Amino acid sequence: MIPRYSRKELAQIWSDENKFKIWLDIEILACEAQCKLGLIPEKAMKNIKKKAKFNVAKILKIEETVKHDVIAFLTNVGSYVGLDSRFIHMGMTSSDVLDTALSVQMKQAGEIILRDLLDLKKVLYNKALQYKYLAMIGRTHGIHAEPVTLGLKFALWYDETQRNIERLVLAIDNISVGQVSGAVGTYEHISPYVEKYVCNKLGLKTTNISTQILQRDRHAEYMNTLAVMASCIEKYATEIRHLQKTEVLEVEESFSKGQKGSSAMPHKKNPITSEQLSGLARVLRGNAMASMENIALWHERDISHSSVERIVVPDSTILMDYILNKFTALAENLVVYEDNIKKNLNLTNGLIYSQKVLLKLIDKKMKREDAYRITQNIAMKCWKEKISFQELVKKDREAMKYLDLKDLKHIFSGDVLKKKVDFIFNRVGIK
Repeated sequence: MIPRYSRKELAQIWSDENKFKIWLDIEILACEAQCKLGLIPEKAMKNIKKKAKFNVAKILKIEETVKHDVIAFLTNVGSYVGLDSRFIHMGMTSSDVLDTALSVQMKQAGEIILRDLLDLKKVLYNKALQYKYLAMIGRTHGIHAEPVTLGLKFALWYDETQRNIERLVLAIDNISVGQVSGAVGTYEHISPYVEKYVCNKLGLKTTNISTQILQRDRHAEYMNTLAVMASCIEKYATEIRHLQKTEVLEVEESFSKGQKGSSAMPHKKNPITSEQLSGLARVLRGNAMASMENIALWHERDISHSSVERIVVPDSTILMDYILNKFTALAENLVVYEDNIKKNLNLTNGLIYSQKVLLKLIDKKMKREDAYRITQNIAMKCWKEKISFQELVKKDREAMKYLDLKDLKHIFSGDVLKKKVDFIFNRVGIK
């Protein structure tokens, strides 16, 4: 699969051209609703729809003087419409336009990111099946524990990606709301019908209540969802970084022809993409914190949130798209060293089967405390002397009072419990 890089699409969503287009859509739709209520003459409505347009450069030039983006926009639109422009923005306030438009843009961006997540999910699904039974060492505290499979790692990431999809769907739904309620949100100078009409046409729901602005918990939820997603990607990238260490080298980022790893050391092949993704996740978490601080505003509104959102919302959606596409390509092209995986699995001379010895002794009616003591003593001798754990168990008189050669064959068979892997995959939904 070739990831679909969407930065151009997202850049277009956050462009001035798209922003002002949505603003104009909102204003015209509000006029249509007012016309249906009999507040704007049919003739004026037709003139508005025919002539209303804008020029980005002129809006920005006007804003230099008036220091107000919505007024600059309305001034420019009015210059094309003429006298009937007096009906545009009637009974509305700036936030009716700004907040509703931002919701549209966040919805548009969220749908692209959702598409990225579905691409990643597909890659992880295929990788999980490909390496479903490839036994490798599992590590706890960074220390060899018991066998897992590489497929289980991909299945874990797949399952987490599914949760991120569910989170994002909910966040998009909660941000897909608009408001056209006028100053301080009381509908004093505009009918709720106008709000409902505008939002329906834009594919948004109406908020139950506003205070001239949409409440920023919605935006914070959206931004925190992106931060959680980025943190999950960082977790996967960190795992790859550990597994690419020279002493481990079980997996490795693909290294393209002509790529260089170090300006000083020609032999280097570094996990640069994984490290990049780990770093970028920090940016998204920082932006999410800024969005949390936007929730508390003065009384019915202030604009301390506005300057923040103009930076962190576009940047975060564009960055999230980049992160997802980069990691999807990384996972798709990941190099797997099966020989090294097998070598590392056997690195501790069979110590990874210590729990199987412990449990078999308990099953044979030995007290748990005694079984643990005996198994640990044998394990420490194995650690120290680098001798086969199986051979040490076979030579231990206390252990062999309870075990026989058939037991040892079963314990040290290297079976990765295929049925249990199947059970986990079925529960995750990979078949």
